[in-house]
Amino acid sequence: MKRRHLLLGAAAAAASAPAFSQAKPIRIVVPYAPGGPIDTTARLLAERVKDSLGTVIIENRPGGGGNIGADVVAKAAPDGSTIGISAVATHAINPWLFSRMPYDAVKDFAAITQMVRVPNVLVMNSETAARLKINTVRELIGYAKAHPAQLNYGSGGNGSAGHLAGEMFKRDAGIFAVHIPYNGGNPAQLALLSGQVDFNFDNLATAAPNIRAGKLKALAVTTLHASPFLPGVPPVADTLKGFGIDTWWGLVAPAGTPHEIIQKYNHAFVAALQSPEVKTRFGNLMAEPVPTSPEEFAAFMKAELAKYEKVVKASGAKVD
Repeated sequence: MKRRHLLLGAAAAAASAPAFSQAKPIRIVVPYAPGGPIDTTARLLAERVKDSLGTVIIENRPGGGGNIGADVVAKAAPDGSTIGISAVATHAINPWLFSRMPYDAVKDFAAITQMVRVPNVLVMNSETAARLKINTVRELIGYAKAHPAQLNYGSGGNGSAGHLAGEMFKRDAGIFAVHIPYNGGNPAQLALLSGQVDFNFDNLATAAPNIRAGKLKALAVTTLHASPFLPGVPPVADTLKGFGIDTWWGLVAPAGTPHEIIQKYNHAFVAALQSPEVKTRFGNLMAEPVPTSPEEFAAFMKAELAKYEKVVKASGAKVD
């Protein structure tokens, strides 16, 4: 009788567990508009994993700095049918930037894998750099210290990645430079190209064409190590130890998604990220694939959240 009761109990538990079928379409929620690098990489992976996971569809839910789409994932049923993109903005910056958040960046999600890392790059207008005789990060810092408050830098707006990178740089270098926010990354780059600002921290994919054309001088990348996409350009960390701030995104599921589903998705997406085709196509976007275990990605996001708490608070940026 005891054995019979045990078997019945196990059957009942299995029946109550969340069902998962490969035949059920998987939705990847992208919290940004179509056409950008995050959307492009998500669509590439969706196509790549269809043989192992079945139909995968992309749903763009932009708005609120990424918060709207992230909240869709946070509140979805934890049955494997909905996963989404987590990004440096949605899971590291916004929780400190916005006065009210619709989700908890840690408690409401289960990590699957990091997808990519895209370096940011410290750039100057080439003519300005030549006139001020600045060719390295050390020379930029030296000039700023010798000419207090005479340098300025632009960004895509208060609380943007470029703004926060600039604030971190000022803090670590012990210098002061005036921050000039613009309405988006493109206006900020145009201001740099026209000489209205002295330096920017820009996304490498955006800055690369003007670097190649000689209009912008790349002083350093913001990843901890040199980037294969910009040979010969050192990291800021060579001058300011530990300096690291880059753009990243990955895949998450709603909290409570069964472990076996997380593992199945991790294996499929990691295999896709490691494929030569994906590496090549991501490379065209200056994006480096960074496949990880769920545990590694969860720990990474927590560390990024803690890092940006200090940076955002020091910057004074806030979105009500």
